Amino acid sequence: MATLLHDFIFETAQRAPGTPALSYPAAYPSQEKLLSYTELARRVRDCASALLSLGLRRAERVAVYLEKCPENVTAMFGAAAAGGVFVPVNPLLKPQQLAYILADCNVSILVTSRERLAQLAPALAACPDLRTIIVTGHDELPASALPIMAWKSLLAAGADIPMAPHVVIDTDMAAILYTSGSTGRPKGVVLSHRNMVSGALSVASYLRNTPEDRILCVLPLSFDYGLSQLTTAFASGACAVLMNYLLLRDIIETVEQEAITGLAAVPPLWIQLSQLSWPLSSPLRYITNSGGAMQRSTIEHLRLSLPRTQIFLMYGLTEAFRSTYLAPEQLERRPDSIGQAIPNAEVLVLRPDGSVCEADEPGELVHRGALVALGYWNDAARTAERFKPLPAQTAGLVVPELAVWSGDTVRRDADGYLYFVGRNDDMIKTSGYRVSPAEVEEVVYASGLVGEAAALGVPHPVLGAAIALLVTAAPGVELSRDALLAACRLRLPAYMVPVYIVIRGDCLPRNPNGKIDRPLLAAELAAAHGDHT
Repeated sequence: MATLLHDFIFETAQRAPGTPALSYPAAYPSQEKLLSYTELARRVRDCASALLSLGLRRAERVAVYLEKCPENVTAMFGAAAAGGVFVPVNPLLKPQQLAYILADCNVSILVTSRERLAQLAPALAACPDLRTIIVTGHDELPASALPIMAWKSLLAAGADIPMAPHVVIDTDMAAILYTSGSTGRPKGVVLSHRNMVSGALSVASYLRNTPEDRILCVLPLSFDYGLSQLTTAFASGACAVLMNYLLLRDIIETVEQEAITGLAAVPPLWIQLSQLSWPLSSPLRYITNSGGAMQRSTIEHLRLSLPRTQIFLMYGLTEAFRSTYLAPEQLERRPDSIGQAIPNAEVLVLRPDGSVCEADEPGELVHRGALVALGYWNDAARTAERFKPLPAQTAGLVVPELAVWSGDTVRRDADGYLYFVGRNDDMIKTSGYRVSPAEVEEVVYASGLVGEAAALGVPHPVLGAAIALLVTAAPGVELSRDALLAACRLRLPAYMVPVYIVIRGDCLPRNPNGKIDRPLLAAELAAAHGDHT
């Protein structure tokens, strides 16, 4: 049984050496398109040895700034196998954002492409700990102020001089994932091998993954939900299919061509996919949603398009990888629920004083167990705010157990199923009431008039905060402000009816993880100085 993250690959390579591990059909058309577990294990070991030969110390950070490709996967798991820590960076981030991450977690080795490196030179001057750059792609090395090495040469060197990895146990660091906060700079969530192994095994168990599964990876690998597709596949001995899509139709075509059985996405992507036509017979065994609530209308469209596909609704936070899931058989009865705790986790609903909420009483979601991260890198203040001891500890237990306090308000019904109410820092305080943006958005989506919606609070001289609603029209709908207001007034109390409505002709902006970028929308509203009314 795997105890370290890379053991998933090594163990399957021993048990079933020819099993497909990685497929990348759209990448590198002139090169191989499939790696077996045996080949992937060899490359991971070679990468680990090469990193050690470059002087990688125990727990030292290796950043990977690439699109989804075999080199990306090999570099991450190679760093872990060497006893280092991998830091996946979203390829959509700009050079200055990358430089902040490299400096913040003291990265010593960067793996990137020749094309990306050409844009990075000025930003890398602000990264004093960076000492080596590894470049994928072309054999010819670009000019660089730092020592630079070609990826192919790196693997060859590792194969020639095998080196013993640093001693690592399951509670040691494996990765640092950077996640956007509602304010301030991104924060690095520190994950141990135990966190990631436990999470992968838990998710694979309730999704019932097997070596026959083929899981499509469309989300960024720097996103915990995206990385989960890799770790879940490897935990099951399944095949992960890497995809950097340009068009939505590409996803549906790849599902068919690659016989994909599992697909994960976030709500904005599901909204768009639900509006496309799917083949009458799809190989998809299941689809999953996390990163926000999937609207009922989206669920219904997907159920009609994919009648033989199971839908798993999930809730997670980077600080605990995954917390809850709703079993497909409960979807008809509880379409608004985020389900119950995943295997090997306990999810509590607590009042501010730490006492347990009654049934249907809103409280903060608190997660305890093996999936709780090690805190935020180099940020004691924010770690202390989010990672705290549970008030009720077993008598005689001297060292308190830390749980992660999500900042999300939920309620638990009498049957033990959880329902998302809203994020504490997203709640809109208007006319003395606390309003959940999700509740407003649910009503707006139910009208059938909009394709996408985001509710935000904006300063108001009388109300304290007014509700602003930014939307796009549903396909084929001639949307007007009056029609949308009428739909809101029909189903919302007066204090929850949006004061400002902005109808956009293009999609709502996304952050690098594919979620609707609420901070950017809020900044745009603030910059408009009320002209959006």
